[in-house]
Amino acid sequence: MEVLFESFGFRALWTPELIIVLLVVGAIYTYIVTKGRVHFKDAAPVALRKKIYFILGLVALYIGWGSPLYVAGHIMITFHMTQMVFAYFVAVPLFLLGTPKWIFTAIIDKFKHTMLGPMFKVVWSPIMALFLFNGLFSLYHVPFMFDTLMQSELLHSLYQQFLFVAATLMWWHMLAPVPSTSQLSDLRRIGYIFANGILITPACALIIFAPEPLYQTYTNPAVWASVMAYCLPAGAEVPMSIFSGPNSFAFLETRMDQQLAGVLMKIMQEITYGITIGYVFKQWLQKEKQQDGALTISDIPVPKT
Repeated sequence: MEVLFESFGFRALWTPELIIVLLVVGAIYTYIVTKGRVHFKDAAPVALRKKIYFILGLVALYIGWGSPLYVAGHIMITFHMTQMVFAYFVAVPLFLLGTPKWIFTAIIDKFKHTMLGPMFKVVWSPIMALFLFNGLFSLYHVPFMFDTLMQSELLHSLYQQFLFVAATLMWWHMLAPVPSTSQLSDLRRIGYIFANGILITPACALIIFAPEPLYQTYTNPAVWASVMAYCLPAGAEVPMSIFSGPNSFAFLETRMDQQLAGVLMKIMQEITYGITIGYVFKQWLQKEKQQDGALTISDIPVPKT
């Protein structure tokens, strides 16, 4: 890791512009859930737990889209996959869990009364969300697509944002942050989570079981130099020594690095989905208890004498 800090400057390693954006988002969130909630219908005080979830979501998104992992992910695909885990499997559900229902309700009502309303209904479909995220995720890991996106800062940034939106739609149907808008029963939500786990498996399998390294980004020095160029300030020299040689940052052979990346993604996906199944099951039990009602002394029939 030391060679990484020696070879790159503060801006390349820490992405200060992303820190500023996330701080602004955090400030807006803080205002809305405190003084600003008077402008929302049926707004209620927000639990500390939810505020912590949202802050952790901001931290996870920074780790996924910024931090030294951003540069490291351009050298080893294991770090790149770690970024994706934080951005789409940690940050997104934390944001959904940390945002109060009355904010979501206000946003949904706003969309319903705009020209985007009909399109909103189509995109909001669980089936659409299921195939949209997993399709974009799988397409991203097709070698030609991956290398093309990694060599274009604009295209890569846009694709990341599309993935984030798609991940939000997918997680929405799994977590159901506004139960009244949920299109799936609790049992179907559990099935939906299993379906997501199945659909993401081919992309992971492609990476794990490929007989050779798939991506020129990590094997071709010319392509790698092109990818690294937009991580550095204009005119800065790309430190080729960390790509190969005795000072190389890559501490694993390329194919082994690729296999580890696929295994990491699959394991972390299973963990996050497993936790989500537990969350859904807990909600299900709570609903059942509310419907059945607690047994009280008045509910016990008095025997006739």
